[in-house]
Amino acid sequence: MRKALTIAGSDSGGGAGIQADLKAFAALGVYGTSAITALTAQNTLGVQAVYPVDPEFVGHQIDSVMSDIGADAAKTGMLFSAAIIEVVAERVRRWNIEALVVDPVMVAKSGDRLLQEEAIDALKRAIIPLAYVITPNLGEASVLAGFEVSDKPAMQEAARAIHALGARIVVVKGGHLTDCADDLVYDGSAMRWLPGEHIDTPHTHGTGCTFSAAIAAFLARGYAPFEAIVRAKDYLTAALRAAQPLGAGHSPVHHFHAYYPMD
Repeated sequence: MRKALTIAGSDSGGGAGIQADLKAFAALGVYGTSAITALTAQNTLGVQAVYPVDPEFVGHQIDSVMSDIGADAAKTGMLFSAAIIEVVAERVRRWNIEALVVDPVMVAKSGDRLLQEEAIDALKRAIIPLAYVITPNLGEASVLAGFEVSDKPAMQEAARAIHALGARIVVVKGGHLTDCADDLVYDGSAMRWLPGEHIDTPHTHGTGCTFSAAIAAFLARGYAPFEAIVRAKDYLTAALRAAQPLGAGHSPVHHFHAYYPMD
């Protein structure tokens, strides 16, 4: 049985965070485990409160999973603080987690901050050098690269800058581009564009979490990185197409679209 670990925050609304990750893992045939970094009071309208988990306890969760169940791949999502980042980085090294997908979560779709400002340097220094694949959106790429990223030429420059921080493969997501939804994949030598289309739906909650979790799932199943990324993008696109209204805000994607309709 293939296994994947998510190290991320909890979304009480079930559309993002570890809940989205575990749904994606299950939908893609991978056994999912989790280490929770923060609790959020959250729904489709936004994040009402954040309660970070004690960093030492985050480490205990990772130890419990890795010492018994193990993981063929892992992903990080919301890490919130520099202290949590340091513990996660130490555990990734201790347990020799090589297939690590880093979703550099900074701000929720509602605009609520999920990474403390002072933790950005720790993310760059401690986590990104451990990333097998990193998946920033345009806003996150702007913060990591140090300049505004809003078009394809800037995406290419940002990919080079983020790769220089130590990540092996950089996926700059183009979902916020105005004319398309193409993603850029850069491995330090070649840049490849993944064509994408804007899906006409407001139901986009958890897209970043789902995409990075899907990459981790396909890596856990033994796919090569680029193939895992392509398959993850196809999975997310189908999940966006199948999304249905839930709540009064941005509804989540439909993780199990291949198995049943959402009425």
